[in-house]
Amino acid sequence: MSGVKTFFRYCPACGQRFHIRLINKKLVRDTKETRVQRVTASNTRVMVGSRSQPILPAVLEVDVPVTVDVEDFEYSYRCGQCGHSWTETRTRKEEIKR
Repeated sequence: MSGVKTFFRYCPACGQRFHIRLINKKLVRDTKETRVQRVTASNTRVMVGSRSQPILPAVLEVDVPVTVDVEDFEYSYRCGQCGHSWTETRTRKEEIKR
């Protein structure tokens, strides 16, 4: 890890808000998921000067494949007050633009 980060957080053991040190950040899982997203597009036109013709909007629904990058990280912390160590898992999802 490039550097140890120190910040304030609540310790789950002593319950105090003291310096918490990020000991380790580990990538547990890195996957790419593809899902289908339905996109609705409408094509409404305003016809200038024709009162007798009705305006009918055209609605088009298209299934678009979307790729999502999913990363699970495991963070290891240590309390600066009591020395208790624990880990937390966080998931980061990001859509990949094409």
